[in-house]
Amino acid sequence: MSKSKSFLSILIPSTTVFFSSACIMVLELVAGRLIARHLGSSLYTWTSVIGVVLAGITIGNYLGGRIADRFRARKALSVLFGISSVTCVGIVVLNNLVGEWMFMWYFNWPMRVFSHVTFIFLIPSTLLGTISPVVAKMALDRGLPTGRTVGVIYSWGAAGSIAGTFLAGFYLIAAMGTIAIVWTIGAVLALMGILYWARLWVLYLWAAIFVTLMVIGMAPTRWAEHTGSSLALREKLNPIVIYEDETQYNYIAVVQLSTSPDKRKFVQDMLIHSIIMMDNIRDLQYSYEQIYAAVTHQLSQDKGELSVLAIGGGGCVFPRYIEEVWPGSRVDVVEIDPGVIEAAMQAFGLNRDTAINIITMDARNYVNGLLEQKRIGREVPQYDFIYGDAFKGCSVPYQLVTKEFNDKIARILTDDGVYMVNLVDVPERGLFIGSFINTLEQTFPHIYVVTMEQESLGSSTFVVIAAKREINLENLLTDKSAKSLDLWILSGSDIATLKKKAGQIVLTDDYAPVENLLAGVVRQRSIDFKLTEARALAEDLSLRGKFDESIAIYKELLKIRPIVMIYHKVAAMMIQQGRLNEAAETLQQAIEYGEQIKTRVNLSDVHFDLALLLKGLKQPQKSKEHFRKAIEGFRRELTKNPDLVETTFKLGAALTEVARFSEATEYLQRAMNMEPLDMKNHLALAQTLLLQQRYDEAIKRLGESIRFMLEHGRKEDAATLQSFLEFVESEKSKSGK
Repeated sequence: MSKSKSFLSILIPSTTVFFSSACIMVLELVAGRLIARHLGSSLYTWTSVIGVVLAGITIGNYLGGRIADRFRARKALSVLFGISSVTCVGIVVLNNLVGEWMFMWYFNWPMRVFSHVTFIFLIPSTLLGTISPVVAKMALDRGLPTGRTVGVIYSWGAAGSIAGTFLAGFYLIAAMGTIAIVWTIGAVLALMGILYWARLWVLYLWAAIFVTLMVIGMAPTRWAEHTGSSLALREKLNPIVIYEDETQYNYIAVVQLSTSPDKRKFVQDMLIHSIIMMDNIRDLQYSYEQIYAAVTHQLSQDKGELSVLAIGGGGCVFPRYIEEVWPGSRVDVVEIDPGVIEAAMQAFGLNRDTAINIITMDARNYVNGLLEQKRIGREVPQYDFIYGDAFKGCSVPYQLVTKEFNDKIARILTDDGVYMVNLVDVPERGLFIGSFINTLEQTFPHIYVVTMEQESLGSSTFVVIAAKREINLENLLTDKSAKSLDLWILSGSDIATLKKKAGQIVLTDDYAPVENLLAGVVRQRSIDFKLTEARALAEDLSLRGKFDESIAIYKELLKIRPIVMIYHKVAAMMIQQGRLNEAAETLQQAIEYGEQIKTRVNLSDVHFDLALLLKGLKQPQKSKEHFRKAIEGFRRELTKNPDLVETTFKLGAALTEVARFSEATEYLQRAMNMEPLDMKNHLALAQTLLLQQRYDEAIKRLGESIRFMLEHGRKEDAATLQSFLEFVESEKSKSGK
C-alpha cells in the first residue's frame, strides 16, 4: 500500500477516535460542574466523576470489542454515535431530575454522590467508550499494519482527551456554559452518526427530534422555557434569578429575594455567599459579616481610616461596608474569579468606578508578591484587618489554611491587627475547625472563636479571630453591629474540645487534607440545600391549607434531620386541625430532641405553646411546669436583647398563667409601649388586670386603648376591645366592687 493511501486509510479512524475521546473528556469536566450545583465541589464529587467515567470507558471498551467482531464497523459506529447523541439529552433531563429524588437523601454521603454521578454519566461514558475498539477494527480491516495502527489509534485517542480537557477547561465552559456544551456535543454526535451511515433514516428522524428538543431546551422564549421546564429539559423556572453566569471557577447566580426592600443573594455553585440590602449597605445580613463588623468597631474606635484586606470577593458586601463606615480607608479585595466581580458589578450593586482596589488572582500569590516586594525594600501595605472569605463552605483552597500561609499573613498584619476567617463545620465533628485553630496557634498567640447560639441545620458558621496581642471581646455580645445576634464566644475549654476532636492536626503545605476534614460539611450542605427546598414546598402547602400534605413532607424531613422548628410547625398545623393530643406529643418530641443535642437551642417558644395546649387539655400541673420553663428562657433572651417585642409579650403572658401578676403587668405594659398598634398587647394587659380584679384600672386602660385605635383608624381592633370592656364592666357589676 502506498504512503498516500496508508495516510488516507488511517486519517478517518484517527479523526474519529480523536473526536470521541475529546467528547468523553469534555463531558467529564462538564459532569463536575453540573454535579457541583447539586452536591458541591469536593474530593467526593471529583472522585466519583473520574471513577464513573473511567468505569464507563472500561465497560465501553469491552463491549466495543464485541460489537466490532459482530457488525460492520461503519454501520456500528453510526448507530453508536446516534445512541450517544440520545444519551446527551438524557444527561440534561436526568441532571434536572436526580437531585429531586427523595430516596437518595437516605444514602450515606459517598454513596449519594456516586449514585448521582452514575445515574447521569455512566451510560454516555460507556457508549463513547465503545467507539475506540470499533474504530481500531475498522482501521485493521483496511489492511494496515497491526502494531502501528493500534499505536496510532491509541495516540490519537490520547491526543483527543488532552484537547478536550484543555478546550473545556480553558474555554468552552466559560464561553458556552455546561448545558449548552452538552447540547452541542449531542448535535455533533448525531451528525457523526449520519456521516457514517447516510442511508439510515432513523438518524434523520432523531436529528429532527434532537433539534426540536434543543430548541425547547435552549431557546430564550417564554413558551420554550415553560415547555422545557415541564419536560425536564431545563431547570425549573426560577423568575427570581436576575443574573447567571458560568466561569472557569464557579456557577454564579444573583437571586432577587424581595423587591421592597430590594434584597438579593449571591450564589456560587450551591452556596449562598452573601446577601445584600441594595439600598443600605450598612444593613449586613449574614451573621459572620455582622461579627466582622462588631469586632472591627470594637478594635477601631480611635481610628478614622483603616487598611484592610479581604481574601475572597463574593458580592463585595463587607468591603463596601468598610468603605461606607470608614471613608478614605484602604480596602483591597483579592478574588481569583473575575466573573465574580463582574456579577457583583452587574447585579449586586458594586460600582464600576469603586474606590475598592480589586486584585484578580489567587490570594496566596498576592501575599507572596507583597512579601517579595518587601524583601527587596519596597513599601507594601500593612493591614489593620484581614478578612478571610474565600471558603465556600465545602470547597476550601488548601493553600489558604496552612501554617506557611498564616506566617505570611502575620508579616503583612500590623502589630495590633486582627486576622478573621469565617468557615463552616459540623460542630459534632469539628475536624476542620479544630485543625484550623490548632494551625493558627502555631503563628498567632491569641485565638478566639465566635458562632451563633442556635439550632443549625447540621453545619454551623464559625468566625475564628487571630491576633498578636490579647483582645477583649466582652462587649461583642451587645454590639449593635451584630444586631444583637445570639452569639456564643467559645471558652478555652470549648476550643480545646474542638482541637481534640481534630486530633491536634497542624495543616501545612505538605499536609492539608481539607477535603477529608470537610467530608461531614459536604454531606450536610447538600442535605441542607434539599431540605430547604422541601421545607419551602411544605410551607407553601401549609399556607394553602393543605395541612395533611404539608405534615407528610415535614415528617419525611424529620426522618432525615430532626429540627425543633419543624416539630413546632407540624404541631401548629395539627392544632389548626383540632388534633390537640398529637400536637402536644409532637411538641414534647421537639423538647426532648432539643435537650439531647449538643447545639444550643432556644426551646422557650416550644415550652410556651405546649403549656397553652396542655392548659386546654385540662392538664394544669404540666401546663404550669412548661410555662415556668418558658419564663426562664424568655428572661435569658431579654437579657441579651431587651428590644424583642414578641418575647416581652410572651413573658408577660406566661407570668400571668402562673399567677405572677405584678411582673406580668410590667412586661405586658412594656410590650404595649413597644408595639402600641398590636391589639393583642392591649387585650392581654386588660385581661391580666381583670384576673387581679383591678376592674377600674382595666376599664380605664381599655377606654384609652379604644380611643387610640380609633385615632389610628383601627376600627375592628377598637370593636374587639369594646366588647371586652363591656365584659369587664359586667364582671365588676357582679363582684359588687
